[in-house]
Amino acid sequence: MNHNQLATTWRAAALAAIGLFATVAAEAQPSSMPAMVKQGAGQYVCGGIGSDESTAMRAAMKDHPLALLFARADGAYLAEVAVSIKGSDGRPAMALKASGPVCLVDLPAGQYTVEAMSEGVTKQQKVSVGGGSKTADFRF
Repeated sequence: MNHNQLATTWRAAALAAIGLFATVAAEAQPSSMPAMVKQGAGQYVCGGIGSDESTAMRAAMKDHPLALLFARADGAYLAEVAVSIKGSDGRPAMALKASGPVCLVDLPAGQYTVEAMSEGVTKQQKVSVGGGSKTADFRF
């Protein structure tokens, strides 16, 4: 192998290594989603502010038994929504302050009542968790 062939081979190997490193580094990047918060028998994550976080949250909706969405009647997204989730027995299952318009909630299968309060208005929905992902949409 002459000098030019050797140099070309080394260049190709170096470019392949750089490409592999870039792929591994991209996969090692932290998720665009905030961390899950454990509470009682469940856990939740709220967010969706900014396009990367919103895209990540919406893509993850299918992986959680319950998704909560908050918006004004005109469609503008809401944050800082007070949320209370109670089991069918009326006992509190979870209480949180939604820091964004999307909350992904993991709770054991069962019947729940979700109460959301924003701008002095309280809305309530009954949801059944289990058997696939459910979405509760709250418009204020």
